[in-house]
Amino acid sequence: MSTRRVSHRKHDDTPRTDDAFARLAALPDGVERAALREEVVRAWLPLSQRLAGRYRDRGEAVEDLRQIAAVGLLKAVDGFDPAHGTAFLAYATPTITGEIKRHFRDHMWAVHVPRRVQELRTRVREARLELQATGTIEPGEPEIARHTGLSEDEVRTGMEALDSFCALSLDAEQSGTEGSCTLGGALGADDPALDTLVDRESVKPALHALPARERRIPYLRYFRGMTQKSIGRELGISQMHVCRLLRQCCADLRDEATCPAREEGV
Repeated sequence: MSTRRVSHRKHDDTPRTDDAFARLAALPDGVERAALREEVVRAWLPLSQRLAGRYRDRGEAVEDLRQIAAVGLLKAVDGFDPAHGTAFLAYATPTITGEIKRHFRDHMWAVHVPRRVQELRTRVREARLELQATGTIEPGEPEIARHTGLSEDEVRTGMEALDSFCALSLDAEQSGTEGSCTLGGALGADDPALDTLVDRESVKPALHALPARERRIPYLRYFRGMTQKSIGRELGISQMHVCRLLRQCCADLRDEATCPAREEGV
């Protein structure tokens, strides 16, 4: 066979490249070997494209799958050793499909899932398809467990992983709800009042221990939002007096909250 042309079988589109691989293994690195390697890769490229086509409609574009399969083909060409006596087709097919499966395993999951769970998902998915082919409309966990030899807990884990491959957008509307309620709208948010919860609980004992008038002044100022002038008018005292009482009350509450053991001499 010429190194510049790769012949094909008359009734098969699988290239006949046995001689080319033998020469490829014997040639040192250089221009001639690079040209022969490129020719072999081009000859087997239809195989990688056919294998990529098996994984269409799984969330990845066909062109991207063909690129990944081509990477697997390059690895197969570089790793193949004709001296072992194995046909290149038998070596390349699992190498290319393995590259595609690794891509799905490592890059297509919306949520990180351990390898063991990924394998359970694959077994459960294949078992469901096989059972459905025999007439079982929607096989349950017991049927899948008997078919695969897995426990029902393992089947349940694999079925949960079926929903972890793709994620819904937070802008997606929730089913069964009136109006346009999205998933993002159903998520909780941080409550700013939580930042003051500890402080409020800390001053409660000291606040209850204040005389009635001193306890009312902080309530009117900070909980009712009244001005000092309005508080003075309601309590019958001057605004300046309200200011002094409020400042003294806050200082006492701060001391009690930060030094709770002061009265015990600690």
